[in-house]
Amino acid sequence: MELEKKAEEKFVLITGASQGLGKAFVNELALRKMNIIMVSLPNENISFLSDEIALKYGVKTYYYETDLTLYNNVVTLTNWLNKNFNIDILINNAGVGGSKKFIEADVNYINSIIQLNVVATSILTHQLLPNLMQHKQSYILNVSSMAAFSPIGYKTVYPASKSFIYSFSRGLSEELKDSNVSVSVVNPGAMKTNNEVKARIEKQGILGKLTLLDPKRVAKLSLQQLFKNNSVIIVNPLSYAILKILPIWIRLPLMTNAIKREI
Repeated sequence: MELEKKAEEKFVLITGASQGLGKAFVNELALRKMNIIMVSLPNENISFLSDEIALKYGVKTYYYETDLTLYNNVVTLTNWLNKNFNIDILINNAGVGGSKKFIEADVNYINSIIQLNVVATSILTHQLLPNLMQHKQSYILNVSSMAAFSPIGYKTVYPASKSFIYSFSRGLSEELKDSNVSVSVVNPGAMKTNNEVKARIEKQGILGKLTLLDPKRVAKLSLQQLFKNNSVIIVNPLSYAILKILPIWIRLPLMTNAIKREI
């Protein structure tokens, strides 16, 4: 796609933009009259969302369909972005998880979590950072999870990948603190992105029901804190307090048993 890069036009890049929290970010940013580039997997109707947002909010929108678990796809995407757009906000939202017995998990399932949550986030940020640094003020928002604060049985790899995102974001924030790029990490809990997810989380019991979040609220609160340059964003104080108060020897079996009920 050949585009004309205009110095005065800036864009927000959102990965995992077709549904859930990513879609909530799209709507909230378009409401603020920001131009948006949406990235999603193929066949997730992102073209329709792009057209809908542009018409509803009067902003410029573009979309890009690709599988970010493949390294070459990530590099191709960043080359296209740097050639055609001025990006002043990067939201690394795309992520994958799930609940399985580790021994029963397919090797591709394990690889996908690591490649998307860890590798793609790191490479996207690295490759787009020079673009972000060209502007007076830019922002990076990485989506981690409350799972970053505790290991969990039957998830194993997912919390470890989100711990990476949390650590990576905190380190990069400190490294760039004297620059024009502000780095934040948000740690939401489970969100009612659809009825299937809602039902699955509610199987975890009272704790799951109490901590289930609305993606629209998470997106709004996250952006409010992002533009205040808060490096760590907590949108569910209850979950955070529980994880911080409970010692690991209580927290680990408690959370593992909740996930065991889910599967």
